[in-house]
Amino acid sequence: MWKWLKIFLGPFLGGVVFLMLQQNTQDQNMSITGGVAVWMAVWWITEAIHIYFTALIPITFLPFSGVISMKELAPAYMPEIIFFFVGGFLLAFALEKWNLHRKIALKLLLIFGHTPKRILLGFMFTSYVLSMWILNTAVVMMLLPAALAVLTQISKSVKQGFENLKTPILLGMAYAASIGGTATLIGTAPNLYFMDFYNSHYPNLEAITFSGWFLVGLPASMTFFIAAYLYLVWKYFKKQPELNLNVDYIKEEYRKLGKMSFEQIGVAIVFSIAVLLWFTAKDVAVGDFHFKGWTHIFPEAKYIKESTIAMLAAFVLFVLPAKNTNGHLLDWDAAKKIPLGMIFLFGGGFAIAKVIGITGLSNWLGESLSFVADYPPVLVVVCLALFMTFFTELTSNTASTVLMLPILLALASNVDAHPMLIMMPVIMSASFAFMLPVATPPNTIVYATEQIDSKEMAATGFALNLIGIGVSVFFVLVWAAWVYDI
Repeated sequence: MWKWLKIFLGPFLGGVVFLMLQQNTQDQNMSITGGVAVWMAVWWITEAIHIYFTALIPITFLPFSGVISMKELAPAYMPEIIFFFVGGFLLAFALEKWNLHRKIALKLLLIFGHTPKRILLGFMFTSYVLSMWILNTAVVMMLLPAALAVLTQISKSVKQGFENLKTPILLGMAYAASIGGTATLIGTAPNLYFMDFYNSHYPNLEAITFSGWFLVGLPASMTFFIAAYLYLVWKYFKKQPELNLNVDYIKEEYRKLGKMSFEQIGVAIVFSIAVLLWFTAKDVAVGDFHFKGWTHIFPEAKYIKESTIAMLAAFVLFVLPAKNTNGHLLDWDAAKKIPLGMIFLFGGGFAIAKVIGITGLSNWLGESLSFVADYPPVLVVVCLALFMTFFTELTSNTASTVLMLPILLALASNVDAHPMLIMMPVIMSASFAFMLPVATPPNTIVYATEQIDSKEMAATGFALNLIGIGVSVFFVLVWAAWVYDI
């Protein structure tokens, strides 16, 4: 019964919004678009059907309603930014195929030492670094067996006065994966979606690039990572003795991997070159420092995007043969793992945003939200970041980003501040939801081990939610304003 109610709730509330807009605007297409957007929002929040299929509502119903043709709407489901997303996944799959990510992870864990605080730092830092380049779900899934094995070994130290380490390690690993994803554009889907949305709606402003995001995302995420680690240490270890613990499992697993293989070296080189090309592709200017990007040596530098580099790197991996097998460094079996549903989700967001702009609904929203001009911009940003963080506790961070960006676009037109300063901290906050098991895939994975109490996750996560909001707002309003000279 509840499932049918959730299914009915979407089109019902969409219909209510349609009637309200029709009465206020007298515009049929604008009213239909608003109704469809609310329908999508309700189904995304309640997960009445899978969120990936919910993203197909615009292309399924808007042509029937006469708002936009299929020919106009279909390209929104495959913009160029999708190939950045696909290329990033292919590079990550190559790391996984040859176990390079596991080798890096175990080596990092061994570096940090054997005390409780160092073990926590090792798992958190490894999760943080890997999630900049690999899907945070994959990172936590990869680290979880090692974490559980180490925790089992540590449990033997209880008689020495050492208490349970499970909660801080599992929570820290999950939280660090979400935090690390905000450091780079490919770290989490909302970053990519925001970059494309911002660059397409503000073509006359300085574009967000891979290096430009990194200059803000890395210091912000690193600050948050340190704060999260110190908070967990304070909460869980302030009364714990400093003991040397047994991590033989990690040593043994690292030994089994052996020396770097030809394939691992090849993937590492291609991946490193891709990252270097991303950083150096476009011109970078920070204060008095100016760097000329390499793309200017080509006839049309503007044709070369971050997505072009990602696909070039993937192409090279498909071409280079492996030494010990008949295959290549990357093959189609790995490529088949690309999540088609995430592409649908991206596409649904691009599609509804496109129609909101075409029908004039975005302008109407902007006029309706003009009252925000009466409030200080900092207060507006903090309130939006608070809403986004706690809203994302209930829905996918990508879905919440898709829903919020058209509203942020309308709000930005009424606030006396650069649109990046309004939008960027809110989008970063979409990745900082730590309270509930359903908030992020890493939270879900570690909670599924049945080693963590939901109340403990909520209490710890609530504090980190607030810290994350403070970090994202500060770094964008202060640091990003200096980096982008706005």
